[in-house]
This record gives sequence, C-alpha cells and structure tokens, in this order.
Amino acid sequence: MTNEISGCTFTWAGKEEARSAASGRSQYKLRHLKMQSVSSDTTENMFIEGDNLEALKILRESYLGKVRVIYIDPPYNKGGRFVYSDKFAETHDEWLSMMYPRLLISKELLSEDGAIFVSIDDNEVHNLRMLMNEAFGEENYIATIIWEKKFSPQNDARWFSDNHDYILIYARKKETWRPRLLPRTDETDARYKNLDDDPRGAWTSSDMTVKTYNRDYDYEITAPSGRKVLPPRGRCWGMSIDTFQDLVKDNRVWFGGEGNNVPRLKRFLSEVKQGLTPCTIWKRTEVGDNQEARRTIRELFGDVGIFETPKPIRLMKQILHLGTEPNREDIVLDFFAGSCTTAHAVLEQNEDDGGNRRFIVVQLAEQVPADSRAFEAGFTTVSEIGAERIRRVIENMRMTSEGNNQLGFKYHKME
Repeated sequence: MTNEISGCTFTWAGKEEARSAASGRSQYKLRHLKMQSVSSDTTENMFIEGDNLEALKILRESYLGKVRVIYIDPPYNKGGRFVYSDKFAETHDEWLSMMYPRLLISKELLSEDGAIFVSIDDNEVHNLRMLMNEAFGEENYIATIIWEKKFSPQNDARWFSDNHDYILIYARKKETWRPRLLPRTDETDARYKNLDDDPRGAWTSSDMTVKTYNRDYDYEITAPSGRKVLPPRGRCWGMSIDTFQDLVKDNRVWFGGEGNNVPRLKRFLSEVKQGLTPCTIWKRTEVGDNQEARRTIRELFGDVGIFETPKPIRLMKQILHLGTEPNREDIVLDFFAGSCTTAHAVLEQNEDDGGNRRFIVVQLAEQVPADSRAFEAGFTTVSEIGAERIRRVIENMRMTSEGNNQLGFKYHKME
C-alpha cells in the first residue's frame, strides 16, 4: 500500500484513475420494471438494481444538489478481504479507489444543507476520514459518532471485544448544515421540579460559579438564613453583584428549602430549547444494535442468514431525524443498500411524524451463496432480498396507514 500524507494531500496508488472514474456520463440506462414495483404511479421512491457508481452517474443528471441525506454502510476491508463483498478490492489502495469516485459524486448530489453519514469500523476509519477530507473538504467535517453495536462481550476475542462502530458525518457546506434537536424525553424532563411553586413552572438548578477567575465577581453573598457564602478558592461567581441581585429579585436563585444553602441558579423547563443537542456516543438502548436488526429481519423473512451485521431501524431513524425535515420532500439516498434498512426506516419515519421523505436505494445484484439459508428460501441475489423487504414493510404498513402516498417504490434495473 502506498498511502501517504504530503502536506494536506492524501495519496494512494490509483488515486487519479479513481478521480477520473467519477467524471462523465454513464453508458447505462434505467429500465422501470413495473411488475416488481409497488404503487409506482403514486410514489417517487426508487430501488435501483445495478452497480452503484454507474447509478450515481445516472442520478447526477436529475438529482444534482437535491439529496438531503446520504447514508452508506460500505463493505469493510478486514485482513485484505471485504466482509460483505470482495468484488471491489482486496487491498487498502483498491478500497480507497473504489470509494473515492462514489464520494465525489455524493458531494455533487447533496443539497446545500445536506449531509452524508458513513458507517465504518476500526480497520478503515482512519483511511475513510482522510478520504472524506479529500472528497468533501476537511472544513466540512461535522462529527464522528461512536455507535454501541452490540451488548454482549466477544469472549473469544484475542485482545478486546469489538463492541462499537463509527459513523462519520460530513456536510456539503458545514456553515449551512445543522442537526435537528432530538426530542426531549421523560427522563431528561424528570430533572425539573417546582420546589417553591414558582408560577413559571418546573425548574432545575445549576452551579453559579465559574473557573475563569474575575476579581470583580469574587464577592460575599448573604443567604436568607443569614449565612455568609463565598465562592470556592480559585473560582468566582458567574455574574456581577448587580446582576446577582436582579436574579434574586426575579426569584431565579435557589438557596435550598431552608434558605441556608450555597446559591444556585434556577433554570426553567419552559425556557430551555425544546429539544436535546445530539451527542457523539449513541447507546444501543437508544438506537438499537445488530441483534435488534437481525431480529427485525427475522420478523420479516424468518432466518435468511445472509446479513451478518445489519443496521437497526432505530439507528437509521435517528439519522433521519437529525438530517431531514418532516414537512419537506427530502430525498434520502443509500447506494450500498444491502438489506434496505434505510428504505425501511424512511417509510417508518414518515409514518411516525407525517413526513413525506423519499428514498433512493441502490444495490448490486450480488449472488447469495448457494449453500445459504437465503438461497434455500428462494433468493438468488442480495438485491432481491432488499426489494422484497421493502414490499413486505409496505404491505404491513398499509394495514394501519392512511393516505401515505409514499407507500410504494419504483423498481429500476440498470441495463
């Protein structure tokens, strides 16, 4: 492998050829297969069977700058061979050359306020980070999410049990992208009480001191009980004495039920932002894990046994919540669709919040092993499984859904 960093340039053998592969138009066309589609006359959802690089070139002609969220879970390169597929490459250089043109086109497809989320493991996260910097610009890096993908420790691991994956997030333009706040929960709101029957409602209290010392903010406070209070050594109050007195008059300082405690600042639930800032650690209890994802697939198919590390619906719905708006016709693209978790999540998220998101998913007609349970169940390709999952999800949702015109998809085959 010849990867090296020279200044701000990330290079590897085959980089220029990979860049060239992103240019030009595809020689392929999409053929709509109506018999394999569902309600194709009333939906803009798309399933594309074929090579994703060629599909991206085709999509570029109609969807340039129109995609709000891209999520991909590319094949991971472990020990020189892909876990999911070894079609593309067997070395790191080849893996980079496979990913690079697809990422370059991805940036072109994203809207000005769009973002891409990429799942990856420890083996390629360092290479992917540099590759994403190259394709999207380091200035557009948003965050690296640590996702707890499983609960049980891997007891046969030689060193450490691998219980997490990463999700890298890059924006098309960082200055114009912001994640939506996460919904507040009963657990977060339970911290707010109304211990003094304040008419402004429930509140919690916070420390009034700060570490950045300012002599003018180092003064004595007299509690209602008469107790004299100074800030701890090396700290000071977070406001001037005049501001503090104004807060006391407005009943925004809490001295405890007996009026004898160190003062704390009251913060009202009604005045905090109506949502939670997302964190970079996503627990399995919040967004699901691989085991939950496998259980979802079993509920739809039985034990087809082809997807080793599927992504849970809750993980994808978290991404959709952060990156899309329910009141817009946001387009969500996944060009390593696999079992089509992304499409499934879009359908469910629309159902949850009345949204009108649209999905475009791309999956190669990759052969399933002839000795697999999926083959025994009648599936010959991964794309067949993914498309069938969408059909079954739609069928189940139609039993309870009313008026959702996105409960369908157009099936396209690349030729």
